[in-house]
Amino acid sequence: MAVKNLHLEHLEDEIINNGIDGGRASITFLLALRDMMKGNAKKKFNMTVKWDGAPAIFCGKHPEDGRFFVAKKSLFNKEPKFYCSVSEIKNASELSGDLEKKFIDSFEYLSKLSWNKVMQGDLMFTQADKKMKKINDIEHITFQPNTIMYAVPVQSELGKQIANAKYGIVFHTTYEGSSIDDLGASFGADISSLGHNNDVWIDDATFKNVAGNSTLTGKETLKLSTLLTKTGKSFHKIKRPSLIKFMKIQDTIASKGAGATYKTYMNAQIRKGKFNLNYNDYLKHFENYWKTKVVGAVKMQKTKDIKEQIGKDLVRDIRSLKPFITALTEFQVGMVEAKQIIIDGLNKAKSIGTFVRTPTGLKVVNPEGYVAIDDDGKAVKLVDRMEFSLNNFTAAKAWDK
Repeated sequence: MAVKNLHLEHLEDEIINNGIDGGRASITFLLALRDMMKGNAKKKFNMTVKWDGAPAIFCGKHPEDGRFFVAKKSLFNKEPKFYCSVSEIKNASELSGDLEKKFIDSFEYLSKLSWNKVMQGDLMFTQADKKMKKINDIEHITFQPNTIMYAVPVQSELGKQIANAKYGIVFHTTYEGSSIDDLGASFGADISSLGHNNDVWIDDATFKNVAGNSTLTGKETLKLSTLLTKTGKSFHKIKRPSLIKFMKIQDTIASKGAGATYKTYMNAQIRKGKFNLNYNDYLKHFENYWKTKVVGAVKMQKTKDIKEQIGKDLVRDIRSLKPFITALTEFQVGMVEAKQIIIDGLNKAKSIGTFVRTPTGLKVVNPEGYVAIDDDGKAVKLVDRMEFSLNNFTAAKAWDK
């Protein structure tokens, strides 16, 4: 069975997703990243940039018959869908309008490269997507595949490459196997074997410390180390039995009122542009949702009474875990603050302008984020969830023009 690209999780969510071991691993990850940015890393990392492209494109040499193909994520359906010609794309009922045009361009331009494996990438632009815009009195070539608008000075070397290209894509994942069903994913993409074509701009998402300044100052390192020590103390207050009990409660809540779960609470906070999680806020979130959306959605009094009692039982269970939830929220908030110091350091090396369109003009933003991959192949994403998620919900998208 084909293994699609591994799902990347936020570092602060690892304790929820993988328990105590996940929490411990996330702290270890940040400690290693701190050491890497100090210049004395004991652990090797491959850092990649998360580009905000769309749609996702799977392409390459079919492992069984050698034909070149392009595909959506439906490549991993029970009955895989992929396209080996322009006519197949035009005849595909699941492709229409702009998406069909994107896939026709993808086939026509990517087939010009030399393929011996399968890769996944994010489409950044086609010829029709590129626009000229003056920013701070400097002429830029811009493109906006999704939330973030990218801007490159026309006279820069990168700007000249993009201006000449008719199609641009960033590859980040490689797939290998003897058949579509056997394809296995690995992070990273070696684009050196693809050759060169002036019509196609390709990048491999590898983090490039262009200015040599993506390091932490002594003050930043001290702040990060102090924060990690404090966060570690919160982690040690999180006991495995309490975490197991908490996750069982969450499973029960999810089956009866998914909007009242802890993860939904976290996402609601992020949508507001903040991450100051705490026990009282979560309890209030649960009680409000249960009262208005679960009990309030029922008309029969008998059913209301049953759901009200279930809610009371769950409130009792949540309250019994107050010390645990307090420690959990403190740990996650600390992880986010520590992660942000790392992200801010990486953002110093930004070599391409990134903006979001707002009703009052362009707003400068940071890249979507980064992916840190250790030498064991484990990867987590480092994303400023407050900035990117807020932009994702509020910014004018390319399709809103």
